Amino acid sequence: MTEQKTRLAFEILARENSRMLMVYLRSLIRDEAIIDDLFQESMIVAWQKLDECDRERPFGPWLRGIASRIVMAHYRKQKTIPLAMQESVLSVVDRHFEAINMLAGDTWDDKLAALHECVDALPAHQMDVIRGRYFDGLPIRMIAGRLNMSVEACKKRLQRGRMMLAECLKKKGVLSAAEVAS
Repeated sequence: MTEQKTRLAFEILARENSRMLMVYLRSLIRDEAIIDDLFQESMIVAWQKLDECDRERPFGPWLRGIASRIVMAHYRKQKTIPLAMQESVLSVVDRHFEAINMLAGDTWDDKLAALHECVDALPAHQMDVIRGRYFDGLPIRMIAGRLNMSVEACKKRLQRGRMMLAECLKKKGVLSAAEVAS
């Protein structure tokens, strides 16, 4: 998989799992500032360790595993372990999240296949801009030149293509309505 495809797939999975990760962190920590810091650190570590992710397994539990290790490290630095971090409590929390993760379309390959199907279903003029930007990693100016159009028209076409892509992914159950709106 090319770097651009990997980045795009990670962005989709990270966005899709971000709310779950925030809920998970809030179930373990009370301080919003610390939650935000640990969320960011979890995402950075996930990106850095992406090649270690088993693509045959759901992304959510893998991401939660990273977050739980980061939370434990945070509390070790503070020399405290809160009640919520006891194994029995973590086990219950994890079982609840696992039930959510059993929903269809949670594996890397499922999401990537849905993404490719949606890109392939775009009208040619939108597909060209989306592929150029996200698959080939070209800047908007270069895509506009390649397609013989203004930069502003290219930006608008990219925006419309992303909206169509989001709607398609929503219909496939890969994105929620809230994620399409954001």
